[in-house]
Amino acid sequence: MFSVCMIGVKVKAAEQFVSFQPSSDVWQLKRFSVGVSQNEHSCVLLAASNLMSDIENVTGHPASQTAEGMEILIGTVGVNKQIDQWVKAGVLSNLKGKTEKYIIKTIGNQLVIAGSDKRGTVYGIYELSRQMGVSPWYYWADVPIEKHTYIYIKQGEFTDGEPAVRYRGLFLNDEAPCLTTWVKNTFGTDYGGHKFYEKVFELILRLKGNYLWPAMWGWAFYADDPENLKTADKMGVMMGTSHHEPMARNHQEYARNRKGWGAWNYSVNKENLDRFFREGIERMKNTDDIVTIGMRGDGDEAMGKGTDTRLLENIINNQRRIIKEVTKRPAKETPQIWALYKEVQDYYDAGLRVPDDVTILLCDDNWGNVRRIPTAEERKRKGGWGLYYHVDYVGAPRNSKWINVTPIQNMWEQLQLAYNGGIQKLWILNVGDLKPMEYPIQLFMDMAWNPSKYDTSNLLDHTREFCVESFGEENADEAASILNLVCKYNGRITSEMLDANVYTCEEFEQVVSEYHALEARALRLFLELKPECQDAYRQIILFPVQAMGNIYEMYYAQAMNRRLASVGDPDANIWAERCHQAFKRDSMLCLYYNKVMSGGKWDGMMIQKHISYRTWNDNYRADVCPKLIAVATPENGPVFSPRDGYISIEAEHTYSRQDASTAKWTVIPYMGRTLSGIALMPYTARTEEANLVYRFEAENVKNVKVHVITKSTLDFLDKGGLVYDLSIDGHSPVDVNFNKDLNEKPENIYTKYYPTVASRVVEKVVELPLDINQRVHSLTIHPQDPGIVFEKIIIDLGGYHKQFLFGKESPKVYGKQ
Repeated sequence: MFSVCMIGVKVKAAEQFVSFQPSSDVWQLKRFSVGVSQNEHSCVLLAASNLMSDIENVTGHPASQTAEGMEILIGTVGVNKQIDQWVKAGVLSNLKGKTEKYIIKTIGNQLVIAGSDKRGTVYGIYELSRQMGVSPWYYWADVPIEKHTYIYIKQGEFTDGEPAVRYRGLFLNDEAPCLTTWVKNTFGTDYGGHKFYEKVFELILRLKGNYLWPAMWGWAFYADDPENLKTADKMGVMMGTSHHEPMARNHQEYARNRKGWGAWNYSVNKENLDRFFREGIERMKNTDDIVTIGMRGDGDEAMGKGTDTRLLENIINNQRRIIKEVTKRPAKETPQIWALYKEVQDYYDAGLRVPDDVTILLCDDNWGNVRRIPTAEERKRKGGWGLYYHVDYVGAPRNSKWINVTPIQNMWEQLQLAYNGGIQKLWILNVGDLKPMEYPIQLFMDMAWNPSKYDTSNLLDHTREFCVESFGEENADEAASILNLVCKYNGRITSEMLDANVYTCEEFEQVVSEYHALEARALRLFLELKPECQDAYRQIILFPVQAMGNIYEMYYAQAMNRRLASVGDPDANIWAERCHQAFKRDSMLCLYYNKVMSGGKWDGMMIQKHISYRTWNDNYRADVCPKLIAVATPENGPVFSPRDGYISIEAEHTYSRQDASTAKWTVIPYMGRTLSGIALMPYTARTEEANLVYRFEAENVKNVKVHVITKSTLDFLDKGGLVYDLSIDGHSPVDVNFNKDLNEKPENIYTKYYPTVASRVVEKVVELPLDINQRVHSLTIHPQDPGIVFEKIIIDLGGYHKQFLFGKESPKVYGKQ
């Protein structure tokens, strides 16, 4: 049966208390009967129901809910009398006054999951599920659920304490076209309805989060589906709204009726906007949601050119008055945040302050760098400080929406800066469409719970633990290494900002080779995975490697096309075709993600435009293949320039060539160690005056050594060897018999014949004089016999050393005489 969890490997949040083999210190779950009081909050009842489904999915045995004799007892302090008694008697550690803490312990013949509050209980339930083998990503990344026949619980008391950050959540943002299309295809709605949000809420809770900013550019969480807010409250997830959506109102609720609401300008439209704000508080007043206060301009813009602190102070005072009037409680009893996003920080810097109970939300620069941390004095405020962080962004200089480009180390480094700098009350992560940001989400939520768990000495353990849960213990080391590298490589520059000008051609070659090597590793591991792991692996590792590597391949090809076209080299056309092929492959990779992977489950999630941006946004019709230059084949071929003291020429790259009357020079593609071979064909025809001419530059050089590399053809004419001759600048040619010793005579068979035919090439070296006053020279090669295949020419000016592939081809230009 499929199993990825190994005994003794710590891969869970709390200490490992679930095992799958008997031992002296464990207790076996047999009946899988669950007891939970109906007085518990609905979020606890829903999590308990999910636990029963998880048990059946893991073991194959159905779980049951019972009021008596339960094997698993679930309860919350202050709700479950038995839990209260155990806490009072010291059987369970004290949970009273704790925040979102759980304890899991075997007491008598029961496994007890106790929570300090409703979410603490929920987290304990899902920790049991996780340790049994149900990843938080079983739905959102298709991580397979482990299968185990037996479940054993270690004796003892287990917890992972209280969260370091009080509010920990996600922000679905810039959700079109991917998330919106996927929701339409999956749930049949033109908006995010409660069936969709149920999946999001469950993920957040399984990750031990508690907070969400809903998608808001095209959708209106509160207005689109009346069940949305009810579902959030029922599942125990606190809702908020983004930095420019005050008072529990979605931007679309205003944007869809601008005419009715009037101008989004508080100085001229106070009455209508106060009414707009009041309706939001009326709607959420009986929840424990968090209210965003303050105000920005219409549609995530600044309110104006200046910093009118008096106006914004008036807005905030009126908003808090509305909160007090609607809730009939002091405003400070309703959690609030004020987001210092972009220009709003200018108001704070200009002296604007909010009441001490309000959490002030600081922000990164949209690219993962924290803009500021509070001073020692500022940290004393009761409302504390929050952080708005991005792994998805729409804005200048370019959008970053397609795939994850956040290196693991970058996020860890800035989050520990934020936490140690006093930003400890609320963390919210902009995740765009949610997919494909699975791993950054995991890291963010784990750090929000315990930011001090990982440091530079063990940070990579987090990646490995994630890979153990996702792909198996036996594959975790290699998977974690690849995941770290692809995050690093992709983090160099976003696909939206990458073009043919970012790297030099030499750098492009290096980076493309790195992606090729990484893709080879990723594919090798893919083939070693169990089939049930492959879809998750594609989503988290293989697609990011292949997709971004292919984008680099495409722009590298465009850069080489431009370089070669600038000197009239017709090889530019070869690179143009490579660019076209990479552009096509991009669409095929995304098509597979949408239509084939996971049985087409993620249809629409990978349709984000990402190629050939012109401005900061993605307001263009579709991905566009980069512009390429076609080069006509010149009458005369290239002139080669030396590099590192020698000139390396592929044999087919002649300056000119002359055919025989009945035999023509023919390129044999892919022959030999490098590019190709070239030979007169048919071999039955006479070679006559046929020749190959190569032109090259050399100054102040008296003699050169010419290396001619041919295929290891045997003396099939049985004439004592096949001969070609070569000359420079019209001087007397020198004959070369290159295969006279390639026979099985005793003196040749082991010393010459076998080694040469096994290497498949013959390399002959001839030293020839040059005119020291002449800059451009011509090398002429004439085959005196048929059947000779030329593969490479090396002209050694004094710097060549023996190389198996005879060196990289030298620079060449066209049109020189």
